[in-house]
Amino acid sequence: MTSPEAPRSGDSVLGEFLADPRNLPLDLTTTVARCSKALGLQGAVIYLADLQQRQLAPLNEVAPTLPIDGSLAGWTYRTESLRVEESDLGGMTAWLPLVDGAERIGVLAVRSPAIEPLTLRRGRTLAHLCAMMITSKRAFKDTYVRRARTKPMQLPAELLRAYLPPRTIGTTDAVSTAVMEPAYELGGDAFDHALTESALHVGIMDAMGHDLASGLTTVVSLAACRNARRTGADLPDLLESVDAALSRWLPEQFCTAVLAQLDLATGGLRWVNCGHPAPLLIRDERVVPHAMERDTDPPLGSPAAFSSTPRRVHEMDLQPGDRVLMYTDGVTAARTRGGGELGLDRFADYVIRATAAGELAAETLRRLIHSIVDVPDNRLRDDATILMFEWRPAAR
Repeated sequence: MTSPEAPRSGDSVLGEFLADPRNLPLDLTTTVARCSKALGLQGAVIYLADLQQRQLAPLNEVAPTLPIDGSLAGWTYRTESLRVEESDLGGMTAWLPLVDGAERIGVLAVRSPAIEPLTLRRGRTLAHLCAMMITSKRAFKDTYVRRARTKPMQLPAELLRAYLPPRTIGTTDAVSTAVMEPAYELGGDAFDHALTESALHVGIMDAMGHDLASGLTTVVSLAACRNARRTGADLPDLLESVDAALSRWLPEQFCTAVLAQLDLATGGLRWVNCGHPAPLLIRDERVVPHAMERDTDPPLGSPAAFSSTPRRVHEMDLQPGDRVLMYTDGVTAARTRGGGELGLDRFADYVIRATAAGELAAETLRRLIHSIVDVPDNRLRDDATILMFEWRPAAR
């Protein structure tokens, strides 16, 4: 006599759903609805952070948009931590962060009659699945892009945005994060960061002008930089590739930049400054004076052709917990509420205070760029871009 077949758990049903190739083409909303049912949840809604990280827009366009500052969902986004509240539709709502690697994407609202450990485990499984699906599809899924925008984007900004990496990347040893404004009217600013098994590569660029030619200059610089880096080129050879590309294709254009490589195991930092403001080193909650100030090289592009000396590579060793802050001059030239310029000291002080308070690096830059943009009657005179990376080696 055979025993009756044991009922399948929600987890096994979810596994079968994901393993079925017929479900691969399904849109995200349908996938979430079916997975929620398989997991025994009342429902789930995805909220995506907008480009400026001010609001959370529901993917289903039915639920209301929520502010990142001033809502429980926003608290989850800002801190990457779980929050629970009673639902207006009955039962409870768990707010879970949508994070892919180190990149904050949004939040997931999961409704259930009661929030129990099993519910949370299944909700987190669904959140991880949604984050990976969004990341893998948003390069060609305009629905996600439109939900993350609150107004039309200018052509130079559209060009630059297409070539930018995620805002935040990281490993157990280091994290790098960046922000840019004005988000919809960028001209020539850009940032870049990438990881290999042994190194973090970072860079910040500021092209001459504030038009489509500026955007093209930055895009060519980014492409040349990545092309050389992906063939294993060292810093001097990488810079030579960027100079050659700009001199050939855009001989009238140039851009300033700082490009750097961080050894993830040792903390050894190597960088080249091409006519750009010197990065700041923050250690033990203070700026180390003049730590990264060096004589600068000519900007990238044709100016390098008139120099008879090779690019100079600078080196130093970071200590665990060190943060390096790169920026464009549009940041320090921004106006404060008092009417004066933000300046380097106030800029650094903000980051130091946020670091002391234990804020995530990405959240520190989000709030900082908002404090610059939200000054009454303030219109940035130039693009403002900030990149910060931190070396925090895991025990080896």
